[in-house]
Order: sequence, then structure tokens, then C-alpha cells
Amino acid sequence: MSDPFATETLSGDANFTISEAAHKRLAQIFESEGQTDSMLRITVSGGGCAGYQYGFDFESAITEDDIVFGDDTVKVVIDSVSMGLLGGSEIDFVDDMVGAAFQITNPNAVTSCGCGTSFST
Repeated sequence: MSDPFATETLSGDANFTISEAAHKRLAQIFESEGQTDSMLRITVSGGGCAGYQYGFDFESAITEDDIVFGDDTVKVVIDSVSMGLLGGSEIDFVDDMVGAAFQITNPNAVTSCGCGTSFST
């Protein structure tokens, strides 16, 4: 796991870490798109080869069911149902020989698939 840039605990065990690399990459994306009010939404849904799969999307709306992490520059939004499976996780941005991608390190995942986009608990 990389050094965390920001961890924000909003209620109970609802904590989520944004690594410095992920923060930097998200800030670059938002700036290049001119979307300073955009946020990264992370969801967990049934599916994938291991049982649950991560979903990533950009949006600017927050619902009453959302938990928001981050700072004035970068925000990550997670709905409360997904947060139940993501509590204590970290999002990182990895750029290596295989490619560049956002990755979730999830302490709640018992197993994960080879591509890293799905997991089981």
C-alpha cells in the first residue's frame, strides 16, 4: 500500500484513503476536463469473476446516501451500501509496464480476480 495522501473518517468506521498518486491523477483529470466540481464515484455491485466488482464513474451530484472523502481539490464519493464493502480501503493510481489504472486495496476482500476489478468477501 502506498503512503496515504488523505484519510477522512466521517462516521463510525466509514474511512477510505486516497493515495497521493490517486489524488494527483484525479486532480489532473478534473483540471484537463475543466470539471472542477467533478468527483470520482466508486461503487460495488454483484458480478465479475469473484462475486463483486468495482465501478468507477465521474459525476458532480451527491445524494443523501453518499459518503464523501477527500479535500477541496479531489473528492471520492461512495454510497453507504458500497461503503459496507469498502470500509478501510485505499484507492491508488498505478502506472507501470502493464499499464496505468486506479486500483483498490480492500482489507475486506478475501479473494480477488487476476485483473483486480472484482473480489469476494
